[in-house]
Amino acid sequence: MKIKPLAAALAGVLLLLLQGCMIAPQEQPEDALKNLFVVAPQPPELRYQLEVAKLSQVIAEEQLSAETMAELLYRRGALYDGLGMTALARIDFNHALEYQPRLADAYNYLGIHFTQAAQFDYAFEAYEATLELDPDHPYAHLNRGVAAYYDSRFDLAVDDLLYYFEQSPADPYRVLWLYLAEVELDREQARINLAQRRIAHGGDEWGWVLSDLMLGAISPVDFIDRHAARDLREDETLAERMCEAYFYLGKHQQLAGQHKLATVYFRLALTTSVYMFLEHRYAGLELERSMAVVGQDE
Repeated sequence: MKIKPLAAALAGVLLLLLQGCMIAPQEQPEDALKNLFVVAPQPPELRYQLEVAKLSQVIAEEQLSAETMAELLYRRGALYDGLGMTALARIDFNHALEYQPRLADAYNYLGIHFTQAAQFDYAFEAYEATLELDPDHPYAHLNRGVAAYYDSRFDLAVDDLLYYFEQSPADPYRVLWLYLAEVELDREQARINLAQRRIAHGGDEWGWVLSDLMLGAISPVDFIDRHAARDLREDETLAERMCEAYFYLGKHQQLAGQHKLATVYFRLALTTSVYMFLEHRYAGLELERSMAVVGQDE
């Protein structure tokens, strides 16, 4: 097996994990908040708004075939979703399915919305329909796995997220979500699995830094100071980067039992208004769950 550039250092991380050692230096949980910064929300995409206006005019005025109407309604629904207008998006997806009941992508979107609303039975029905219509759908296994994760059906979540990971093992986000499901079943084994996948498939990209945070290879303070806002891609905004940073800091603190601190990070993730990111979609669910724990403790 070819060893990637970071493998030697991360092999040491794995060894420490196997020995049950702490890796990152000890800090107080609140230390990371001292240097934390709040980014401006992502502005609404003007081109999305213009396309919605054009599509709405065509849908209202033109005589269209059922297939074309379904495609246009689906497209407008996806744009509404990207603008954070979930209710309007759901209406369009449902109307699109009335015109074209075999529109797998519309079912997939509805499954996401049902998951966000914690309506898990409906979400699973939507994903089953997606996979029945398109067994090779690129995101249905991910989204069904996430729904199972939030429904506390962790065995099912691992099955779907492992399948999704195996389609592209070098994708750091697939590795990360598989870890989040596995850690609910066996925390130590999940950490070892994450370290092994980090060594086998990882690199220097931002997404792999998130795994380093979860492993404890870097501390939350170093994560914020040295990584969170640096080396953005040309097509990446600071709001997008920080949406991910806030969310996974929240998950890190949540797994450490620091639910009150986790709520701060999940709130910050929501303020970024990066509606299409998975991390923004589910920060609300995470916030509710950590707040429920905080309420029990007080």
